Formats: sequence, C-alpha cells, structure tokens
Amino acid sequence: MKKIYLFLIGMVLLTTACSNDLDQFPPNIASSDSLDDFAGVLNAAYYYQLSTVTPIAVMGEFRSDNALMDEAPYTEFDEFDNGLTAMEDQFFGPFYTALYKSILSANNVIENSTNESEIGEAKFLRALSYFKLVQVFGDVSVNLQANPSFSDSSILVRQPATDVYNNVIIPDLQDAMAVLDTEIVNGRASKYAAQGLLGKVYATMGNYGSAEPHLAAVVNGAASAGISLKANFNEIFGAANEVSNSEIIFSTQISSSITDEYSFGSDFWNWFVGDDSKSDFPVDPDLIAAFDNSDANGGGIDLRRAVTLSEDGTTAIKFPKEGGLGAEHDWIELRLADVILLYAETLNENNNSNGSQSATILALLDDIRTRAGLNSLSGTANTQAEVKQVILNERRLELAFEGQRWFDLVRTGTVDVEMGETVNSDYYVFPVPVSEILATDGVIIQNSGY
Repeated sequence: MKKIYLFLIGMVLLTTACSNDLDQFPPNIASSDSLDDFAGVLNAAYYYQLSTVTPIAVMGEFRSDNALMDEAPYTEFDEFDNGLTAMEDQFFGPFYTALYKSILSANNVIENSTNESEIGEAKFLRALSYFKLVQVFGDVSVNLQANPSFSDSSILVRQPATDVYNNVIIPDLQDAMAVLDTEIVNGRASKYAAQGLLGKVYATMGNYGSAEPHLAAVVNGAASAGISLKANFNEIFGAANEVSNSEIIFSTQISSSITDEYSFGSDFWNWFVGDDSKSDFPVDPDLIAAFDNSDANGGGIDLRRAVTLSEDGTTAIKFPKEGGLGAEHDWIELRLADVILLYAETLNENNNSNGSQSATILALLDDIRTRAGLNSLSGTANTQAEVKQVILNERRLELAFEGQRWFDLVRTGTVDVEMGETVNSDYYVFPVPVSEILATDGVIIQNSGY
C-alpha cells in the first residue's frame, strides 16, 4: 500500500509537470509549452493555494472566540475533543492534499528551472505551504524532491515541526529573500513577502529575537517598495480595491474565471455572513463586545466594526459579496498592518520586560488606530503583560475574519485565557486526514487526542 501511495505522489507530480496535463488548469494558470519552461508549473504551485483559503479561514476563526457554529457536525469547531475528524472530507483532506500538490509543483521548479526568480517564488510557496501545514497539523511529512522514489517511504514519516521550520521553511524563505525583488508585480511573491513571512515564522516558533530584524526591515522598507497602510480601512477589502492595493504584501488571488479543485477559493466569506454558513449568527458576541470596548481612552468609535460586522452584529461583512458567489475577492495572506502588529509584539517580548519601552511600542499602533477612528493608546498599558494584551486585542479587531485569531492565541500562549476554559494542548492542532493514515498503512500517524 505504501508503494501505491508513493506512486500516487509521483502521479500528482506528473500532472503538475507535463504541459498536456497542465491544460486541465485554466489557461492563465497553465502556460508552459515544455518542460524547459517552468512558468506554468510555478503557476500551478500558486493555483493549489486556492483550495486552502476556506479551510484556513474556518479553522482560524471558528476554532477561536471570533465565530460560532450551531449546526452539527460543524459545532465540533467549538468543542475541544476528537469530533473534528468528522470534518475531514470538507476541510482537512482537501487542505492537506492541495498543499502537498503545491509543494510538488514547487519542488519541480526548484530542482529543474534555471530562472532565479522562478526558483525564489517556488521556495516562497513551498515555505508558505509547509508553514500552513505545520500550523494546522504540527509534525508533517516532508518531501523536497521533484521525483520521489516509489520505494522510499521515509518521506511519509511525519517530521517534528521544529525540524520542518529549521530545515525547510526558514532556509526556503532566506533563499527567496535573496533573489526576489522588493517590488510586488501582479500579485506574485516578493522579497518583503518572504521576509514578512519569515518574521511571522520566527514569532510563531517563539524566537522573537530572530523575528525582530526581519519584521523591522519590512516595516521600515515598505514605503520604498510602494507598500503602505490604506487611508481608509474599507479600502482594503472588496474586489474593486485589489488591483493596486498598497497594503497587501501577498495574497492568494481568486478569480470568478478560475474554479479551484474543491470549490473553496471563491466562497470563504459565505461562512461568516449567515446565509451559506453553518450558523445563522456566526459572529461570537465576545467579538462584538471587543469592538464596542476598543477605545481604551474613550471618545472614539471603531470604524472597523462597520466594515467587519453587520449593523446588528450577527454576521461578518468584511469581504462584501460583490457580484455574488464567485466574485473576485483575493485572500489576504500578509498585509502591512499584520506585520506592524507583529513587530510591536516582537519588540514587547524582546525589549520590554520592565515596561520601559511600553510607550514607544504602543506608538507603533497609532497609525492603525487613527485609521480606525480611535485615540492613541498612550498611557493605557505600562507593563509587558499589559502591552501584550493590548496588541493581541488590536490584532483581533484589525484582522478579524482573516483566518488569524486561533493561530494568534496559540502563538501567544493565551488560548485558555481568551477562550475562557482550559483547553488540552492536543487540540491546538487539527486531525490529520484519516485517508492519509490508511493509505500509508499507518506510516503517517494521527495527532494525539484524535
């Protein structure tokens, strides 16, 4: 069975490497004319990211204190037990498969292309794919080959997440940074996308010392690359604002002319609007209260609330359904406000043990809060712990329904406090698809607790 599974891996690779098979993709995805031209194979690596959008949105929000489910079996996202295995076919399986397909496509480009920029983009996408896998599943199988041996089952064995970070994700992002341009062209990976993601990776690992210089480089170099905060919060979202959105550093591009393999890319927002979700009122009241109490100094109204939530606060409207199902709403993977908030978090962890840098760190949030119609946070938090909480709250309001909240809670060690219950750490990650375990005769093993 393991050999059959490895054979299937090889077949997946072939479907992303051969020009005839690539014709199954939309024309603007598959454009290679031969195996000497890897542009189409690289585009396939981008394309497979589409099928990760809805799963990561649902996992990042409905697992957290931002959103709720009230229809079985989707209520399992609100329960910290083994019931999530029922979600394999709809979420974890497609998510898992799509990322490994993206990785295989990237491997092919890295191993065979002679174009430095193509290789840099492929390494960025491979790192992004493994980062998503590690965030969701913890330890994961690692394959860095374009043509893995059908008899070598070692690539199926799950590797410790720390090893995946140190041996794959970090080196890939460092290599990508070295060759990619700072300018963002047609939504493709850039130097600052790689460097910003690297900063987030280090922060996720708890290595704030290594995260700081990379996040600082993006924050300080953003303007020279044409990256800046949008003047109005509502300008960040919606199809009309995506063509030249200065705030977005990297996004997974979604088009109504492209149907992803699992029909996930184009409907992620429907899970939050109360009509195509599994809850009539998907917004957690705790999030509504957080918006209502967001101005610590008083006198301001958080303008983000009207962009993020319906007037009655029951549903999310951050990604407006312009044009209906299938409208072109890109999924934001990394934007400048995210990086600024991460940078503030990093400075607080590294340099503020005695609270002496609190005012300086909070000042970094001023532009984001001014845009939201809120007052400065000056004087509202003094200790390192207080500043940490302020930044976490600000991330929650700024990035609500962008698939970040659950992973923020895990990264900052605040799951129990924010969720209001003691959560077994086994359930910080999600179940590995059972189909993968069965197909490998148990070489791939399930996460503890599932």
